[in-house]
Amino acid sequence: MTIKICLAGATGWAGSALARHIAHTDDIELVSAVSRTHAGGILGNVLGEPRLTGPIFATAGEALELPCDVYFDYTKPDVAKSNVLTALNHGANVVVGTSGLSDADYAGIAAEAEERGRAVLAVGNFALTAVLLMKFAEMAARLIPQWEIIDYASDAKRDAPSGTVRELATRLSRIRESALTVPLEETQGVAETRGARMGGSQVHSVRLPSFVISAEVVFGMTDQRLSIRHDSGSSAEPYVDGALLAIRKVGSFVGLRRGLDSVLDL
Repeated sequence: MTIKICLAGATGWAGSALARHIAHTDDIELVSAVSRTHAGGILGNVLGEPRLTGPIFATAGEALELPCDVYFDYTKPDVAKSNVLTALNHGANVVVGTSGLSDADYAGIAAEAEERGRAVLAVGNFALTAVLLMKFAEMAARLIPQWEIIDYASDAKRDAPSGTVRELATRLSRIRESALTVPLEETQGVAETRGARMGGSQVHSVRLPSFVISAEVVFGMTDQRLSIRHDSGSSAEPYVDGALLAIRKVGSFVGLRRGLDSVLDL
């Protein structure tokens, strides 16, 4: 059975890499795309890949008028939630690759997915090394009570922290809150330098040239320290295999799941 997909952000950095790989699959067909810049065109003409024959629309609402099984969102946080809800209303399952959505956003999305009997798989980072970072960090948090998270990204990235780190903080919060030897309100000096408290974790965001997306969680105990870190390079290739896997797995459940490993046997 061929999975029909609508890809929003299909001409962007990550979306275009995914689209080109979809063109060479036997079980996934890209039937429509969303890109304001190239609306009215054919995706294959824009990407130089003749196997991609789907039309490009300016909005997700327009693109979803063509029936699809899966809507994949690689857009921006200010429109992603609306796009996801629109897709659910059109009867599509959804994969979210857009970062910056809040826990409150996902609570609303989860309720809509349950009501519609559809699935939403939200993945902060499709790279397999990022998936393992999440899993290993959860294992460590069960044994080590103190940790802090460092979020690295390009100086041009507007949302902070990244979707990867938001997801990591959310997942660790389900295990426990990190312990603080000195409570934040007792910090002497500039309290903001201790980072932001997110779901019981201290999170520090760094935005500098040369970074793409990196995430590090540092666990500390007396006379010992554990650092778990994911670094991505300058290409979008690390995200393709995970994204394809998400497309193939999103129809296997109902409701909201967060993290690629939620559909893997790890």
